[in-house]
Amino acid sequence: MGIPGPQKILKTFGSLWLSQTSNENARPGTSSSCPVSEISCQARYHGQDTCCFNYPGGQMLQTQFWDVDPALGPEDAWTIHGLWPDHCNGGFDQFCDSRRKYSNISLILVDAGRGDLLEYMSEYWKDFRGDDNHLWEHEWNKHGTCVSTLEPDCYEDYLPQQEVVDYFDKTVEVYKDLPSYEFLANAGIVPSQTQTYALADIEAALEQAHGDPVTVRCRGGAINEIWYYFNIAGSLQSGKFIAAGPDGQKSNCPSRGIKYPLKHARDEPTQTTTIGSPEPTAPGTPFAGRGNLIVQRLNRKHGCIISYGTWFSSGTCATFRAEKLSDDIFTLKSSKGLCAFERDALTCGPHVSTPSEFTSTDGKLAYSDHTTFFADHPPKGRTQSNVYASQGGRPIEIEITWASK
Repeated sequence: MGIPGPQKILKTFGSLWLSQTSNENARPGTSSSCPVSEISCQARYHGQDTCCFNYPGGQMLQTQFWDVDPALGPEDAWTIHGLWPDHCNGGFDQFCDSRRKYSNISLILVDAGRGDLLEYMSEYWKDFRGDDNHLWEHEWNKHGTCVSTLEPDCYEDYLPQQEVVDYFDKTVEVYKDLPSYEFLANAGIVPSQTQTYALADIEAALEQAHGDPVTVRCRGGAINEIWYYFNIAGSLQSGKFIAAGPDGQKSNCPSRGIKYPLKHARDEPTQTTTIGSPEPTAPGTPFAGRGNLIVQRLNRKHGCIISYGTWFSSGTCATFRAEKLSDDIFTLKSSKGLCAFERDALTCGPHVSTPSEFTSTDGKLAYSDHTTFFADHPPKGRTQSNVYASQGGRPIEIEITWASK
């Protein structure tokens, strides 16, 4: 089970102490004592408890990205930008509490026992520079510290950084209820290298799904961000999110000719000509001749192995040659050289003198009779990830299939 983190230790000792002392000095917190009566931005502020009534940032914006350069996140999902507490007139505060400025979001989540949340964020909350943790820090420090109901004094039994975990947990929860790709696809609006769309059609599809108008943002004539608006009855942690319309925020997109580009141009279904070496669409005979090593994670395609043996989620897949040693056993070689697991990590190059021997099981690459491989983290933007043969505490599991060329 591992060594408990600081929060769990504090929780244990805190519970023991509370059980032996009176409750007369306990401050009511958002978890149990907030009446769900007044809705932020719909009710005027008249001295309400700001642990129960979000003020002055009463309008919450759940913002999502569509990044194609570099391509980030799954092919069929928008990614998270953040959750922003704006004033009800479109203004906003930022960086509200320097004492709660953190640069270790990943560690905070792990210490709170929320490795599941961290793994989800690593997949769907992406930074275009490849530094997801930096984006998470920025979103918390700039926006999270300005949410009034997340003040430490709002908790009855406060644990250090508890409000940080609540901020990211709620942002992901709201995001899961807003599958933008699905909303648009249901209206026939799908990524394409050639098709363009009208702003009115995009806005109508999203408004119908959300229940209120949204703000669509563009860059270079291509859709790249969506802002959903909510008011809250109660606290951010446990209150009810109620769909609302924009207050002061407008789209910067043209009225027509809006592009919705594919994350990877080679995936265009109707494309018949390509530049360079596109990823093949037919699997062919598994691990025979020339082909690409395609990475699958959670039963979905997620990049491929490139010529040095590392896992990459953006760019062109490398071509490998499978050379049979017997009916069942083969070796792999890329343009850099032979491939082997050295010090548990897959590597290819002239330094490899003895290649590893592989087999195929149900169309998947197998090494030492195992088809599951491991990584410390998924690739981030243009950053690659090492692929390991053994788990060794690495949380990411992948499988590798073959696409013949």
